[in-house]
Amino acid sequence: MHRPISWSALADATVGVWGLGIEGQASVRRLRAMGVDPVLVDDTPHAGVGVLATDDGGLEALTGCDVVVKSPGISRYRPEVRRLEEAAVAVCGGLGLFMEEADPARVACITGTKGKSTTTALAVHLLTGLGYRARAGGNIGLPPWDPDAVADGETPPDYWIIETSSFQIPDLDRASRVVAVTSLAPDHLDWHGTVDRYYADKLSLCTKPGVVRAVVDGSDDELRAQRSLLGPHVQWVTPGEVTRDAAWAASLGLPGPHNARNASIARAVLAGMGIAEADDPKRLAEAARGFGALPSRCHTIGHIEDVEFVDDSLSTNVLPTKAALRAFDGRPVALLVGGHDRGVDYTSLGRAVAARSAPTIVVTMPDNGARIGAAVREAEHGAVEVMDTGSLDEAVDIAFAWAEHAGGVILLSPAAPSFGRFADYRARAEAFARAAARHGELR
Repeated sequence: MHRPISWSALADATVGVWGLGIEGQASVRRLRAMGVDPVLVDDTPHAGVGVLATDDGGLEALTGCDVVVKSPGISRYRPEVRRLEEAAVAVCGGLGLFMEEADPARVACITGTKGKSTTTALAVHLLTGLGYRARAGGNIGLPPWDPDAVADGETPPDYWIIETSSFQIPDLDRASRVVAVTSLAPDHLDWHGTVDRYYADKLSLCTKPGVVRAVVDGSDDELRAQRSLLGPHVQWVTPGEVTRDAAWAASLGLPGPHNARNASIARAVLAGMGIAEADDPKRLAEAARGFGALPSRCHTIGHIEDVEFVDDSLSTNVLPTKAALRAFDGRPVALLVGGHDRGVDYTSLGRAVAARSAPTIVVTMPDNGARIGAAVREAEHGAVEVMDTGSLDEAVDIAFAWAEHAGGVILLSPAAPSFGRFADYRARAEAFARAAARHGELR
């Protein structure tokens, strides 16, 4: 059996699921609902749950399958993937299987180094406010092929808006009619290998079969520089459009110019999907009301005396951390950075810190915090204090001692993923809140 294939085509196949994170577990539920008992393999399986370790019999078991549904976190460039394909095993992703039988006019795929989660949430919120049934898929929602995504007796959504990562795109043989790219900067180099391949993989979403419109942020310099990878269907969202959209987008209550761009991209996606109300500013303003900002995306969790604690744990690369700093221009900021090291160049973040006029301290955390701190020191030549710590708790303690005198903001915007030290960004955010609460009651 060879790609492209769909979920329904797996009913009579021998199937393995490789990687049992959130998406992998959704794939297992889908297969079992179809009557298929999959082979379960994970790089680091938990004991006693019938899961084989990849390097201890798991890869051999997958070699005996017709199809392997690979979780996004497993790089398509790993040698084990090549071994499976050389053994005539079709290696697929869950989203790719879904897209093979989805109505491409009822799905939109949104990617970007920064902004894809917020833009996805905005598109769903606007659709819902305009009277449509819409659901988010991806990191901020359930995978759309998960049986649990639609409850028993519930009407399936009219539209799926899928937050689509660079990990998923290489496994897509086709995409939705409308796709979007919110931003571009180096990221995920441990998965893709090089910046060039990361860019090529992410932007290939725009040239997949089925795409008729690729909505792209026209103010992003890197996207402009990589226009040759965007294909023939580009619709640039210009600064002029963002200015015109400001009247209705104000109803969202989101701070910062980056969120204004996200709102315009979301509106352009809806217009591309044929939503007539997307061209009616009055209807959009009504639909925009009541939007709740994403947790861990520049979200104030409370104050202790004059110190504001802001959780931006979803910031896992340079771009969102720079955007978070701009959201607090003119205010003292204690910036907490560091996490899993993906080999990203932090020079531009160092320069962004150097450009701040308000008092700033950078407090670094493992594993790559020291490397970020070095970029700040090089850009600042000692003008901004940088403190290296061994944990999030220690970082919060140092930041609070500084902020007690300077006031302002303690901003957890790590510019790196959470895994290794925490289960996910949510666990890191919870640890931040606990560390803050040790200094007083958050109000």
